[in-house]
Amino acid sequence: MNLPFQNDALGKLTLRLTVGILILFHGVYKILNPGSLDFISTLLANVNLPQILAYGVYLGEVVAPLMVILGIFSRIGGLLIFGNTIFAIALDIAMNYLHSLTMVDMRWNYRFSFYLQGLRYSSSEAADLPLNPIKYLNT
Repeated sequence: MNLPFQNDALGKLTLRLTVGILILFHGVYKILNPGSLDFISTLLANVNLPQILAYGVYLGEVVAPLMVILGIFSRIGGLLIFGNTIFAIALDIAMNYLHSLTMVDMRWNYRFSFYLQGLRYSSSEAADLPLNPIKYLNT
C-alpha cells in the first residue's frame, strides 16, 4: 500500500527546512545586532583564541543554513552547522571552566550536567529504565 506522506524526499525537505530556518534566525539576529559579534570576540580573547574566529558565526549561522535550505551542498552546510554548534559548546565549557578557577559558579555544574544529561540513560542502567521508572524520578 502506498501512503501519501511516506516519502523520503518529503521528510528530508521538512528536516532541512526546519533546521535551516531555526539556525538562520540566530544568524539574522547576529547580523541585526553587531554587538553580539563583539561579545563573541571578547569570549574568544578570554580563552586566548584569535578574535577573527568570531566571523565564523556568519559562516555557521547564515551561509550554512542557506545552503541547507536551498539544498545546495546541503551536506557541507550541515557539517558547518555541526561544527559551529560544537565550537559554541566548547567555548561555553572553556569560559565556565576558566571562571570556575577564580570563583565558585554553580551555573557551571548545571550547564555541564545538562550537556551530559543524555549520557545518563545511555549507560548500563538504561536496561532498568522501562522496568522501574520510579527509581529514576527521584535522582
